[in-house]
Amino acid sequence: MGRCCDDAALRPPSAGSELSRRAFLARSLGLALTVYGTGRLSLFDDGIAAAASASQGRILVSVFLEGGADALSLLYPSGDPLYRKLRPQLALSGGTPFTEDDRLVWHPSLDPLAQLHAEGKVTVVPAIGYDHPDQSHFTSRHFWEVGATETGLQTGWLGRYLDHVGTMDNPLQGVSITGQLQPALATSRVPVAAINGPGEYDFWTPGVWNVVEEHMLDTLGRFGSIASRDPAMRQVADVAVQSNRLRRQLLPFADKKKLIPPVAYPTVDDDFPKRLAGLAAMIGAGLPLHCVALEASGEYDTHSGQATPLATALDTTASSLLAFQRDLEARGVADRVLTLVWSEFGRRAEENGSGGTDHGAAGAAFLIGSRVAGKMVGEFPGLKTGLDRDGNLKPTADFRGLYSSVLEQWLHADAGAIVPNAHHFPRPVLVRS
Repeated sequence: MGRCCDDAALRPPSAGSELSRRAFLARSLGLALTVYGTGRLSLFDDGIAAAASASQGRILVSVFLEGGADALSLLYPSGDPLYRKLRPQLALSGGTPFTEDDRLVWHPSLDPLAQLHAEGKVTVVPAIGYDHPDQSHFTSRHFWEVGATETGLQTGWLGRYLDHVGTMDNPLQGVSITGQLQPALATSRVPVAAINGPGEYDFWTPGVWNVVEEHMLDTLGRFGSIASRDPAMRQVADVAVQSNRLRRQLLPFADKKKLIPPVAYPTVDDDFPKRLAGLAAMIGAGLPLHCVALEASGEYDTHSGQATPLATALDTTASSLLAFQRDLEARGVADRVLTLVWSEFGRRAEENGSGGTDHGAAGAAFLIGSRVAGKMVGEFPGLKTGLDRDGNLKPTADFRGLYSSVLEQWLHADAGAIVPNAHHFPRPVLVRS
């Protein structure tokens, strides 16, 4: 049987876990400034790096469904005769039929995604994972975050991409809108940032405020023009000018009116829709974002009483993602954004005795955007022949192949330089030309 619980002693270290949010990281190629700011940031303590000039390039948004989302509920196999036998309590009814496989139906709470799918703006991967699955949350999530089934990797797959294409003066090229570093963005060379939201990102200097603070920060910004042969002095000067640049870029978001979206987001007591609305505002303002990571509403480790919490979490998540897509469309920037929704694994096909489901194998993933191909990747393997010996859904697509296609087709990067053994994995078509 597969494991339901994780042994802390066996957890692989998260990518980026050795990086300090309060330290400069000295590298052989120079100074890497890694920014993990939450709320108000201390100018002199955290060494804030700055964003470069606004980029009009493509943006990848990663949305994580924490806890192992139940793929057999996200798209449930209504037409499979074993479904209600395996799930006498949890079997679903209602929802929108999935047009690409008449055996499947969207979870009723995912109607917003079904709507986008009908518009050709969602690509569905109904059974994604990897061979010889590890049913530990920490290990499987680590694999997805680093882009390989290797426990020792300490950079994320998006972090390695940014190391190849990023710059030293733009921490917003990789930004976690969760208040802490998302391991998929962990780099070894270039800076990335973590914020709670654009309206909550600020600088703080003890004992200085209002007009005096403004004059001080402006003066520090000019400090970067000072010439010096001293490497330490040059580093301080770089930090000063970069800090001032970032302050000016984010200053408009201090006015909450700048964050009022052109479309309605779910009005719930949850950070996810607020963070997506803030992200859309940042994209619309032309900030130099490239890779962004968020965590979706809810917690998907549903060992007991699955039905109601799952429905609630999916409703908020899907409604927020629909609003985000409509927001991007209203701002005229939707063609620049691709959103990847993923979870570390799916759930056991057979429900347990507590009205829940245990750790499984293959999960579901979605790509959302105006430029997606809109065609299913892989297939639903069915329950009669598509379960492994532990009773878990077998994958019909590998997450490393998905990553390789995203890198090559959306970000125009060499997947072989980023995903270990990328040549082994088929490349599904994800993006329309």
